[in-house]
Amino acid sequence: MSSRRVVLGISGGIAAYKSCELIRQLRSRGHAVRVVATRNALEFVPVLTLQTLSGHAVRSELFSPGEESQISHIELADWAELVLIAPATAGVLARLALGLADDLLATVCLATRAPLVVAPAMNLNMWEHPATQENLGLLAKRGAHVVEPASGELACGWEGVGRLADLDRILGLVERVLGDRSLEGEVVLVTAGPTVEAVDPVRVLTNRSSGRMGFALAEEAARRGAEVVLVAGPVALSSPPGIERIDVETAAEMRDAVLSELDRSTIVLKAAAVSDFRVTEPTTQKLKREKIARDGQELVLRLVPNPDIVAEVHARRSGQMLVAFAAETESVLEHARAKLERKGCDLIVANDVSRSDLGFDSDRNEVWILGPDAADEVHVPATSKLEVAGRILDRVQELRKRRPE
Repeated sequence: MSSRRVVLGISGGIAAYKSCELIRQLRSRGHAVRVVATRNALEFVPVLTLQTLSGHAVRSELFSPGEESQISHIELADWAELVLIAPATAGVLARLALGLADDLLATVCLATRAPLVVAPAMNLNMWEHPATQENLGLLAKRGAHVVEPASGELACGWEGVGRLADLDRILGLVERVLGDRSLEGEVVLVTAGPTVEAVDPVRVLTNRSSGRMGFALAEEAARRGAEVVLVAGPVALSSPPGIERIDVETAAEMRDAVLSELDRSTIVLKAAAVSDFRVTEPTTQKLKREKIARDGQELVLRLVPNPDIVAEVHARRSGQMLVAFAAETESVLEHARAKLERKGCDLIVANDVSRSDLGFDSDRNEVWILGPDAADEVHVPATSKLEVAGRILDRVQELRKRRPE
């Protein structure tokens, strides 16, 4: 992304300490950051720390002769290309919803034409209070983007919703709002994670996919302005902001969900690790090891192939771009090229899942993106899965431009 101008508003909650890392990460991505802090926020985070990290003086007072000589609150509102408030307390949300201009942060928000992103953080009861929810609804109706808080142990000792969202979620939404919008008008259908097939009510057949690659694709596609539908197997991941998520478990459920969304999609990214087989007749009761061992028997599972979702999408598609994935443990490029030809995909993304430091259960990946011609092969060295997602979507967009109208 090109450098953008971000005003970071910090309000007075214990989560204000996390704003220091937020500034660092925003600047590491090339953005210019100016901090507007409420008086209460400066009780939690020292001015010098914020100033050193941002590289600019911290603004906190609506009227201050020393500060006004540098930049007025209106000039600050005009300078911003995005206003991010993290953390946003219940009090700040209420003042924004009412359109008050009683401190510098509220005034900048009222005066700016830049998009507003708020990341609330507060006590569980404050979060669930009807007034807070009504204020958030009003702000969202006006176009504000909300990163809902996470659940967990709160500083007050309570357990529940109210923690500041993970910084990756906040940054992901910021980048989507500031994004290049190059996929605006597209409907991107993404599959992610494993599928599971029952052996009995307790045991399943599955694989080690974490879903991170598919979720990164969904996040990056949304950042570029696409409408995103994410069909996810059982994973322990939060939904990227601004997407539609459909949760499934079995390969059959994933197939049905994909085919139901296929007609309205324009790009299909099949990143899920779908189980190739399922048990013919799962037992209705838990299989007992002791009984099988006592009878001197072997446990034999009869398996049948699951539906080939990529092949069905290829057979039914009407102009959609189709990208499949090949998770290999040997002869990676050879197997991937064969799969590309066999499946009829536009692109295939191959990676070596035998490595313990990349791929499954990792935030990083190394891939090869293979196209219809040998010259289309792109190697993406080991990097974050979000960066890999960006490179994949770059290739999708390049290939789309080469297609005849």
